[in-house]
Amino acid sequence: MDGPYIRVEDSGLTMPLREDVTTIGRGRSVDVHLSDPSVSRLHAEIVRRGAYAYVTDLGLSRNGTRVNGRLVARRVLDEGDVLSFGAARCRVFGFVAEEFAAEVELRRPAAPELTRRELDVVTSLCRPALSDEAFVAPATAREIAADLVVTEAAVKQHLLRLYQKFRIPEGANRRVRLANEVVALGLVRPLPPAERAQPAAERTQAPAERTQPAADKAPAPADKALAAVAPSQPAIPVQAAPTGAHGRRRTGGLRAATPG
Repeated sequence: MDGPYIRVEDSGLTMPLREDVTTIGRGRSVDVHLSDPSVSRLHAEIVRRGAYAYVTDLGLSRNGTRVNGRLVARRVLDEGDVLSFGAARCRVFGFVAEEFAAEVELRRPAAPELTRRELDVVTSLCRPALSDEAFVAPATAREIAADLVVTEAAVKQHLLRLYQKFRIPEGANRRVRLANEVVALGLVRPLPPAERAQPAAERTQAPAERTQPAADKAPAPADKALAAVAPSQPAIPVQAAPTGAHGRRRTGGLRAATPG
């Protein structure tokens, strides 16, 4: 087949891409019809510009569009790219490979707006994965609840809203997919080593709040307190003052004044 074309993985159907726009979806009037129920009636478009083409998610579906497993809003296509529209998979072929290094892809979609509590939840979710250890899974709802000092039910409600905001479809490893998307968007970054062991509730406090007033601290034992203030010193041996030639004791150069 001459020119760029798309192949539906389930059925093996191939179709050349139109010269301008190729529509993809579950509706009857689209160019590439996908019968999977996770696909919207008008799900995405593939737009050709000369020798190049890019896929555009129209934002009308709940399950989004992915290129090689990465959720995208718009991206230039290369030879053999795997396109996922919901659960339906397709591949594109017929593009001429460029010899020079690929340019930076178009900007990712803007990160959804999060509340302060939702940002705390995603930070706690991703914190284990941002440690120095390898193959660490994101935190569970119970671990997040303990970290934020809230109920597990509240955390699950926040996670449900976050799945919708980040357009994470239902299925296995949903928390892992959410954490990957959050890290890819740069919403969370590794903490300094000194702060990794602190719970989130303590990290969000102001420094003055984390410092316990001296009056609230339990007093140290008397002997230890004294040892800290005035440490013991070696005893100085007492020596008899030398006597002068006439038998009077010298006072180390100073003599007390006597009334005349």
